[in-house]
Order: sequence, then C-alpha cells, then structure tokens
Amino acid sequence: MQFLKEHLSAYKYSWINEATFTGEASRRLFNRYNGNQLLFVLNLYASLIEGFTINMGLKIEDRLMNQLPVDAKSEISVLNWLNQIAPLPVSTAY
Repeated sequence: MQFLKEHLSAYKYSWINEATFTGEASRRLFNRYNGNQLLFVLNLYASLIEGFTINMGLKIEDRLMNQLPVDAKSEISVLNWLNQIAPLPVSTAY
C-alpha cells in the first residue's frame, strides 16, 4: 500500500521538488518538513512491513516529526533509525 499526501496528518509541510525523490534512500539531507521527502522515506520504510496500513503510516509520520534524533540527518540514517526503534504492531487498533 502506498502512503499518500492525503493520508498525512495536519503538520505543515513544504511541497516543492515533487519529482526529486525516487529510487533508493541516499545520503541526501533529510528534511522532515518537506512533504515529498517525508512521503518518500515513509514509503520506503513501509515497503519493508508486511500488512502496512494507513494507521501504521500515521504512527511512522508522528515518529518522524516528534521523535527523530537530530543526528539522523540523511535519508539512510533516518531509515536506519526507523529499523532500530520498536517495531509497529500489525494492527489497526491505534
């Protein structure tokens, strides 16, 4: 399942450079306020989770916006951080 712009919470995102974020994660600087880049990283991570749901995407979005350490500066380091924190339960009961 693809997590879309319409699924995001009410955080204020910038929506520039729409076609820039494709392919694999890189050492490109991660900006959590760039909606396109946040969706790119969120969907890369979601592709690793069997049974991914919109509710799980919202939980990941919240983690990226509120819990991401300042030393996670690249897309790769953000994905590594997501892989190290407690996994999301496969459930729709959030």
